[in-house]
This record gives sequence, structure tokens and C-alpha cells, in this order.
Amino acid sequence: MSLPPGAREIRRSGGGDINEAWHLTLADGRDAFVKTRTGARAGEYATEAFGLRWLSEPGALRVPSVLEVGEDYLALEWIESGRLDAAGAEELGQGLAAIHMAGSPCFGDPRPRLAEPTRFGSLALPNEAAPDWPCFFVERRLRPLARIAVEQGWLTAAGASALQRVCERASGLAGPVEPPARLHGDLWSGNVMADVHGRPLLIDPAVYGGHREVDLAMLRLFGAPSERVFDAYHEVFPLASGWQERVELWQLPPMLVHGVLFGGGYREAAQRMAVRYAG
Repeated sequence: MSLPPGAREIRRSGGGDINEAWHLTLADGRDAFVKTRTGARAGEYATEAFGLRWLSEPGALRVPSVLEVGEDYLALEWIESGRLDAAGAEELGQGLAAIHMAGSPCFGDPRPRLAEPTRFGSLALPNEAAPDWPCFFVERRLRPLARIAVEQGWLTAAGASALQRVCERASGLAGPVEPPARLHGDLWSGNVMADVHGRPLLIDPAVYGGHREVDLAMLRLFGAPSERVFDAYHEVFPLASGWQERVELWQLPPMLVHGVLFGGGYREAAQRMAVRYAG
């Protein structure tokens, strides 16, 4: 474990997954949330700090301010948590639309010379730029995850064949062509925080430029917030026709990730989704 120099009043905090989480006071007196772990990948916390700043640039939604970044820790502004209220749900939908509209220079890591893998828990996936969205979706998400699932021995021959067909059909399945959106990248409901006033904040990003429907599909996957979030989004930035039919397509990579990391019913769900889109 490594903490910022001079830290004091150190208390364990919730919110850790692969990291240890701490609530403490920095040497300069600021209240901070710190995540740290032994063996963190070089540049990992700097990448997360970049992601938070990139999402905050449009000024549409709050993220915790980055206070300090070390090779083996990240110190963020401490925020007392609350519950997302109706106004907060509307703010989340409108703000997410504005962030997506802010765009990205490419499909993939917006820093081409510094492209870092995207981390989902202990799993890392490639994030290098691709020429278009179907290529990124296939080469940076589906194929790497399929290889891991096959290596682990849980992806059946039928499941592997279905995933291969999805990869071959991706251009036709992806819907109308859109420019790269500025994505959070891991926007399940647990990565939407509310402060004590019911206002939303985005945390734990895995940013890249991609299809904006991906963030919304992820937000629906594991206990979505109020439907008002999606209504507010559509009021600002309506989705292209047929988006409903693509929801499970975009949910396929996170379901494969969960199959790789946790097993159980996630594996069956991932194979079912693959078969649905295999044609």
C-alpha cells in the first residue's frame, strides 16, 4: 500500500474493487479519497486521472477533482455520497448527451501516442485507435474477449462460432455511421455517484472514443437508474433509429468481461447475446 506523503487521519473507505480505498486528509489539509494497490501498472492512475479530466472538459457533468497522482496511488476530492433525485436523473441524461457530443479525435484512446489498455477490474483490453467503430468494436473488444474466453475453456464451440459471425457482421449491425463520441467507457450504475444534494457525478472512467449507444446500453445493464435519465438524453441528443435492437449488441462485451472475471450466469448470457446477433 502507498499513500500520499504527509497523509493523516487515515480511514478505510468503501469503493475498492481491485484497489484499496481510503478516506484521509492530505498534507495540505484537503479531504481526499485515495485508491492504491501493490503492483499497479505503470501509468494506470495517471490514465484514470486523464479520463476524469477529459470527461469534465465539456463542463456538463461533475467528476471528483484530481488532487494528487502517484505511480501507485490516486487522490481525489472527497465527496459525501447521497441519492440521485429526479432533478439529478435529468441532469445526468442531459449532461451525458453533452459529453458525447463533445466527441473524440478517434475511435479508441484519444491520446494516440500514449494509448493505454482499458482496464475492467483485473482485465486489460487494447485501446489503440481504429479506423472506424465496427473495427474498434471487433478488434479491441470482441476478438480479444473471445480469445480469453476460449483459453479459459468456458466458451462453447457454438458460442465461439456465434461470436465469429457477430464479428463478420459488425458493420451491418452497428447502425448508421456516427462520429466518435466521448465515452465514459464503463458506465454501469455503480459508476454514477450522487452527492448529498442528489446531483450526479461520474467516477471510475475507462474512457475512449466510441459509439455513444455503448454508454447508454451499459447504464441499462446492471440496475439502470430512472428512465428519466434516458428521456432527458433523448431530448438533447436523440439516438438513431433502431437503437433498441442494438442494446444487447453493445452489452455483449461487458457481459463477456463478467463471464471472464466472475463466471456463472454471465457466461450463459454472453453466449445467448452472441447467438442473437450471429444471424
